[in-house]
Amino acid sequence: MGKSFAETRRVATGTAAFIAFLIFLLLVLGRIVFSLSNFWVLFGIGILTFGISYLLINYAINHFIYRKIKLVYKTIHTQRTPKGSFKSRAMNSESIESVGQAVKEWSSKQQHEIDELKKMADYRREFLGNISHELKTPIFNIQGYVLTLLDGGLEDQNINKDYLMRTEKSINRLIAIVDDLEEISKLESGELKLNLQRFDMCDLVKDVIEFLEMKATKNNTQVVFENKTDRPVFVSADKKRIRQVLINLIENAIKYGDKPENKVNIKVFDMDELYLFEVKDNGPGIAEENLTRIFERFYRTDKGRSRDTGGTGLGLAIVKHIIEAHQQKITARSKLGAGTTFSFTLQKG
Repeated sequence: MGKSFAETRRVATGTAAFIAFLIFLLLVLGRIVFSLSNFWVLFGIGILTFGISYLLINYAINHFIYRKIKLVYKTIHTQRTPKGSFKSRAMNSESIESVGQAVKEWSSKQQHEIDELKKMADYRREFLGNISHELKTPIFNIQGYVLTLLDGGLEDQNINKDYLMRTEKSINRLIAIVDDLEEISKLESGELKLNLQRFDMCDLVKDVIEFLEMKATKNNTQVVFENKTDRPVFVSADKKRIRQVLINLIENAIKYGDKPENKVNIKVFDMDELYLFEVKDNGPGIAEENLTRIFERFYRTDKGRSRDTGGTGLGLAIVKHIIEAHQQKITARSKLGAGTTFSFTLQKG
């Protein structure tokens, strides 16, 4: 067991007394050895020396050592102890050896917070750079089209309608980015409340597949749904939001297919109190270093190609927030050249 602060202080005081007593004994022995004139005078001087030595040594130990350690520990202990709790007794009962451990823990915690702040600062800088780039592209496109039309292109029947349609496309892209940002903001702040209801997930998956049928056909992609439970799959969730999740995941799988015959498999598995859903493609896959970041806002594994497909770069971030709002998890696993699989769970209904 380590010594408490109070015990340590008593030991320090005793040590001071012991050292002072040794000084006193040395003086007495000096009288005996050297036969100085008056023993009682020397004894009085010894007592005075003992007292002064004791006070000086005790003051030095308390002022320069004990008080400094106590102040450091009190500061750390205040950070660790909730407001309103009784600290002084805990501080006196703590072992002196625990101060070192407390300092290490406090230092580790502070370093962790500093690292997190640096990480968030880097993320903010990257996010601002990304959003600036995402907004700049359609804005510059709109500016170019409008200036061309104002410089006489409006009278040219060969380009005026085409440029106006391109301008509308860029405006729609801006609107999509702003809408997605607003939705993420609501999801993160908790403003967007979920409308939980019981519904058959199989029906919803089939509805989304039908909704994306034209895109799948255009990209030569076959979308297949496999119900591994062999029965209706009732879940308790926000149907509108889960539909959004499915559209994002299946549409991504369709868009990034690069084989002559692309295939997207959607599967559902029974997991006791949960259902596990998988959306798997046979596309190019995602490199391991990118896999941990694909749910970040505006993060693109292939920036040029992803932007050409028309996405805002916010789809997977929204998907993650929606699933986490349901108190569930979404994960991704992938291998280059072998496709990507997104998996998420939902509560049974």
